[in-house]
Amino acid sequence: MAQKCAIGFISALAASASLSKSRVAAADGPPPPSTTAGKESSSPPPGARNDNPRTSSGGFDPEALERGAKALKEINSSSYAKKVFESIKQQEETKQTEFAAKGQEYKAMQAQAETERQKVIYDEQKKLAQHQAQTKSQMARYEDDLARKRMQGENEFHRTRNQELVKMQEDSAVRQEQARRATEEQIQAQRRQTEREKAEIERETIRVKSIAEAEGRAHEARLAEDVNRRMLVDRANAEREKWVAAINTTFDHIGGGLRAILTDQNKLIVAVGGATALAAGIYTTREGARVIWSYVDRILGQPSLIRESSRGKYPWSGSVSRALSTLRGKGAATKNGKGFGDVILHPSLQKRIEHLANATANTKSHQAPFRNMLFYGPPGTGKTMVARELARKSGLDYALMTGGDVAPLGSQAVTKIHQLFDWGKKSKRGLLLFIDEADAFLCERNKTYMSEAQRSALNALLFRTGDQSKDIVLALATNRPGDLDSAVADRVDEVLEFPLPGEEERSKLLSLYLEKYIAQAGPSKPGLFDRLFKKEQQKIEIKGVTEELLKEAAAKTEGFSGREIAKLMASVQAAVYGSEDCVLDSVLFREVVDYKVAEHQQRRKLAGTD
Repeated sequence: MAQKCAIGFISALAASASLSKSRVAAADGPPPPSTTAGKESSSPPPGARNDNPRTSSGGFDPEALERGAKALKEINSSSYAKKVFESIKQQEETKQTEFAAKGQEYKAMQAQAETERQKVIYDEQKKLAQHQAQTKSQMARYEDDLARKRMQGENEFHRTRNQELVKMQEDSAVRQEQARRATEEQIQAQRRQTEREKAEIERETIRVKSIAEAEGRAHEARLAEDVNRRMLVDRANAEREKWVAAINTTFDHIGGGLRAILTDQNKLIVAVGGATALAAGIYTTREGARVIWSYVDRILGQPSLIRESSRGKYPWSGSVSRALSTLRGKGAATKNGKGFGDVILHPSLQKRIEHLANATANTKSHQAPFRNMLFYGPPGTGKTMVARELARKSGLDYALMTGGDVAPLGSQAVTKIHQLFDWGKKSKRGLLLFIDEADAFLCERNKTYMSEAQRSALNALLFRTGDQSKDIVLALATNRPGDLDSAVADRVDEVLEFPLPGEEERSKLLSLYLEKYIAQAGPSKPGLFDRLFKKEQQKIEIKGVTEELLKEAAAKTEGFSGREIAKLMASVQAAVYGSEDCVLDSVLFREVVDYKVAEHQQRRKLAGTD
């Protein structure tokens, strides 16, 4: 009951507080324009009607006060009256404190606004004074500039007048000299015209004479060609008649024999039995030869994993080809003045590879174990070519396999790898086994996508390379050395990085492939068949492709590998063959280089490496 009374009393107080707030807000607002107007506004209009009997004529409703008085009586009669009054007193004090704080805050805001206004007025006055001073200084400078320009204009007028006088004198002298030179040039032009007409008459005479001689030779050739054609037609007809007669005679004999066999039953049985026995003998001989040859091929032949080798497929084959390739390699090294043929490397890398080649050759001669190698770098930087040259310089046989060929073998991969190493041990000179794209099957064994067959193949290779070998040098090549298994990396003794060629190396490669694809491209010594049936090849003529132009192209081709430079020069060759006169000039060379550079950048952008 006491709680209900308290609630009623609080609501009454809230109504009275709202009424007091409205009065305070009216007091804080702008004052009324006049006392008379305020009185007129506060007094109700005459004759106003009051429809609510509990509302006074001024619009005040006493119902809230009645409810408050009733609640106050209930509180007085309640045992919690003292606590309620204390709570109400505390709330009222809190509100009075808040109103006082808000009044102080409002006064502080007014003071701050007045300070800001005075500051703005001071800044505006200061800016006005500065603007006036700046305007005065600009006017003074402008007047000074006008006086200076006026003096400069007068000086320039006098100087221009003097220059015009000097120029008129010089022009008079130049016109006299030009008149003299024009006279001399006219005389020389008439003399040259006379000489050209004379040379033209001589050329026309020679042309007419050569045309007449060519027409005579063509007429003789046509007559001789007609005679030869008639002779060939007669000879072909005679040969055709002879072969037709022989074929008719043969078919007559075959038909007579078939008729004799078909009419005689004993001869028919003997013929069928003989044909069956002959077919059985041929089939047995063929299958037996196939089985024997597969056995010989498995024992003596080259393993199927080998893509390329300096050894022959069989021990007795390849001797002549190896000797010829050795002689060609020595000739190329002597011609180019370096020990690596068409391979252009950084000097430090080339020196290290030469040292490895000499060390490998000495290791073989002293019967010491070989050292395994790892070549890594971007594609097309010469890893495979260096492996070939390294084997040639060290006197070893060379064999190339690709890591991507191992996975398709499945369960046969282990057997093929063992056959490969057994075949390599048979080499009397020693074998350099080059595994290109080694990361294809020598990657980490904990990879989830690695099959059991690939793991077995990797384990087989690790087993065969566990100890240092005196027969096989293992050379691995990869673009991602970090993907190799740790055990494979442990087998490697020498690690060589093959970076992209620098500007000097690119210039040398351009010179090398210009000589190979352009200068040396052309007609070789044609045979009789080529002269009769093939179109004569044109030799490429080089004009304006200087050393400076090659250096300019080397600077543009930054980021190109050796293979890309070779393709660039092949594109230059194709562009030359596509032209009419088969001439390579500086304009065509620059055009192809710019196109290939743009294509290289587009390819890098598509690959996401730029």
